[in-house]
Amino acid sequence: MNSEAIDWEQDLPLDADEAYRSLVRSLKRTDGFSLLFVRCSPIQGDRIITDVGNDLRDKKIEVLELDESIDNLYDRISVLEDLDRLNILFIQGIEQSIFAYEDREVNDINLRSRSLQYSGTWHSVPRVLGHLNLSRERFRDNFKFCIVFLLPEFALRYFIRRAPDFFDWRSNIYDFPTEKSLVDQESDRLVYSGGSFDEYRQLTQQQRIAKLCQIKSYTDESSDPKRISELWSEKGLIHAAAKEYEEAIASYDRALQIKPDKHHAWNDRGNILRRLGRHEEAIASYDRAIQINPDKGNAWYNRGNALVNLGRYEEAIASYDRALQIKPNDSSSYYNKACTYSLQNQIELALENLQKPIQLAPEKYREMAKTDSDFDNIRSDSRFQELIQ
Repeated sequence: MNSEAIDWEQDLPLDADEAYRSLVRSLKRTDGFSLLFVRCSPIQGDRIITDVGNDLRDKKIEVLELDESIDNLYDRISVLEDLDRLNILFIQGIEQSIFAYEDREVNDINLRSRSLQYSGTWHSVPRVLGHLNLSRERFRDNFKFCIVFLLPEFALRYFIRRAPDFFDWRSNIYDFPTEKSLVDQESDRLVYSGGSFDEYRQLTQQQRIAKLCQIKSYTDESSDPKRISELWSEKGLIHAAAKEYEEAIASYDRALQIKPDKHHAWNDRGNILRRLGRHEEAIASYDRAIQINPDKGNAWYNRGNALVNLGRYEEAIASYDRALQIKPNDSSSYYNKACTYSLQNQIELALENLQKPIQLAPEKYREMAKTDSDFDNIRSDSRFQELIQ
């Protein structure tokens, strides 16, 4: 079957009200196995389940909410209770089993897998979809009820491309665009109530994928360029916290295509490039951030770090100085200036600049300086030994 030839848009009713009436009509007359797909955001999916439950009280309805990536949907359904009495089963969350494949393919990150989770190239079929393709007759023969998949757009499209045999059982597709106010509300929640870099580092893999799926869902739903750009930036931050650097860069690039004046995104993008050792590209990103907002000291500080990595010490010191003009008590800039002077064997200036961070945060910087190889040039100096005691 040539799955790319499916014109699934023809299945979609014109608006959410029409889609809901059509969905209810289909569910009312459901008898035995059938398969429906609903394109919707997560919050819209919750509403659909509630409304259908209220309107079809004579039907036995269950919800299978998947909160982790799975390989075998058949087994997850088969252990549910009272399957012989079931009329309708809503399935939410299967996009978590699809996200990583689709995200890398869309962003042209066609790399070999770095873990066993994905098994192969990004053009391969997610295990859950491969299993659906192979077991479609078992679904039809053993499940005598209607299965309704609630999916964001990206997951539905991947379903069509990568599970064509199973998808061919469908009765219809229904499109439920979310109200703009709700899209804005959910987008703002994901961005402005999101976590910091350190908080995202503490997420489990499943928590991270769930968050990324929500963000990607609302980038498809939103029509506000500013919010879409913010969502892509947040996605980049989550990938960066998980050390998924190529994915992070792709996300920041999408954010900056929409809003090129986002200095935070340019700065964060530079940080990722620096971690990858692409220091010249990192400096170019920091320069864009500085061009947009020259009064943000963190971009100057990060630029200095990239310059040090290239051995361009005088330029690095000039960048640290600019950071200190903006934030005079920035202990990190003083410390890195001291490191840079030490690397140049400028002992007096190294010691002078090391005094300030030790005054500001003595425990932190004394411990750092004790083992920092940048200070090997001055380590035997009695003044250095006195500073770190």
